[in-house]
Amino acid sequence: MKRRDFLKCVGVGSIAMAVPGWLVRSIAQAVEGASKPNIVYILADDLGYADVGFNGCKDIKTPNLDKLAKAGVILESFYVQPVCSPTRASLMTGRYVAHTGVYTVVTPHAKWGLPLEERTLAQALKEAGYETAISGKWHLGEFEPAYLPTSRGFDHQYGLWFGMIDYFTHLRNGELDWHKDDKPCSDEGYSTTLIAKEACRLIRERNTDKPLFLYLPFNAVHSPLQVPENYRKPYEHLSDSRKTYAGMTAAMDEAVGRVISALEEKGMLANTLILFSSDNGGPWPGKVTDNSPLRAGKGTIYEGGVRVCAFACWPGRIPAGKVVKEPVHIVDWYPTLVKLAGGSPKQKLPLDGMDIWPVVAQGAPTPHDALLLSATSYGNAAIRMGDWKLLRGAGDKGAGINGNGKGTEAAKPAGHGDELYNLAADIGESRNLASDNPEKVNELRARLGLLLKDAVGNRREERTRLGAESGPAGVTV
Repeated sequence: MKRRDFLKCVGVGSIAMAVPGWLVRSIAQAVEGASKPNIVYILADDLGYADVGFNGCKDIKTPNLDKLAKAGVILESFYVQPVCSPTRASLMTGRYVAHTGVYTVVTPHAKWGLPLEERTLAQALKEAGYETAISGKWHLGEFEPAYLPTSRGFDHQYGLWFGMIDYFTHLRNGELDWHKDDKPCSDEGYSTTLIAKEACRLIRERNTDKPLFLYLPFNAVHSPLQVPENYRKPYEHLSDSRKTYAGMTAAMDEAVGRVISALEEKGMLANTLILFSSDNGGPWPGKVTDNSPLRAGKGTIYEGGVRVCAFACWPGRIPAGKVVKEPVHIVDWYPTLVKLAGGSPKQKLPLDGMDIWPVVAQGAPTPHDALLLSATSYGNAAIRMGDWKLLRGAGDKGAGINGNGKGTEAAKPAGHGDELYNLAADIGESRNLASDNPEKVNELRARLGLLLKDAVGNRREERTRLGAESGPAGVTV
């Protein structure tokens, strides 16, 4: 029953029974809260496209993720950004990086972050009556309190502000990066386990008068490659790095299982929308991670960098056992979730994302005529229109991110040559069709120009070191 229908019904009776107004409002709020879905967004870090069972992985076991994917729809063409912070900014705002300015990774103590004028998904859902929580990796700024999760719409915060921490000591470059409600926290244990433990606590102790939005961004399986030995043992047949990575993935899958069990025990599972994706493609593709059949990996604007494993699950509301081939983007979850939550779409900054609920729940076509897959302050950019994809200045050498966590040539400026691929015929982007299809190149270039016409400058502080010009960098088309 919708709130307005309830008030209409109860309002008539209250005249006769003299029911106090505060009681009517209280019951109406409870009815409204019960009709809204709980929302859990699970975000893996640096997980390879083909490193989960539901995307064909054979050598790493992910039974909990596979079960959820089977109970919902697999999003076969789900796009994000090439690295961590930009993807998180897009999820939290529903806006492309060309509009948030978060083109690259926010580093500790850097004097920038997700711009404060941006309305976050947590803020929008909180306004819609949700209890909001993040357990995991934030990575959108901390140099001032206003940039921290508890100032950006989250009622609860737990975990790390950045990436690349030691999984056991929670140190990064000698500094502790572990916090609860944005204050230093000395909890001991493996970070993946702790993140899930806190998520389970939040579920069990939640405010039952409100629906829950739980954002669960694991730092797994990002480097450093570390995992308790018992998780490595089933993978002794793999190379050493792949063995550890497999154990980390298995540990994350087990953690997800614990969270799902907590939802079930609390009686929440039937009314919970569970979303999952990686934040970018896997690094060291072919050596540690597996992005096949996609080209390259993290840090590139090829499919292996920006197209990731993903699913959506809500029993009874999303059909089970389906695969959605339509291209959608992580920016789309913002308007979709706000609408499902009964929140207001009105805000100062325009959204790039669109409501994809008909795509997910009914198999409708994507609402996008074009998707800005990625853009960087270097002038690199990629766009997809239908089956066609145009890349500007990709410069791939197939390596993704190297063992030191630094970009290879794939992530560096490489001029502005055009590359054109037909993804339906060539998902591996092996045949550049630009010279044979000049009209299609011009069509996609023109559409890319429209998407980037109001691109903002790079927010990153260390612009000179990255080779950017002084003054606003923007994105060159």
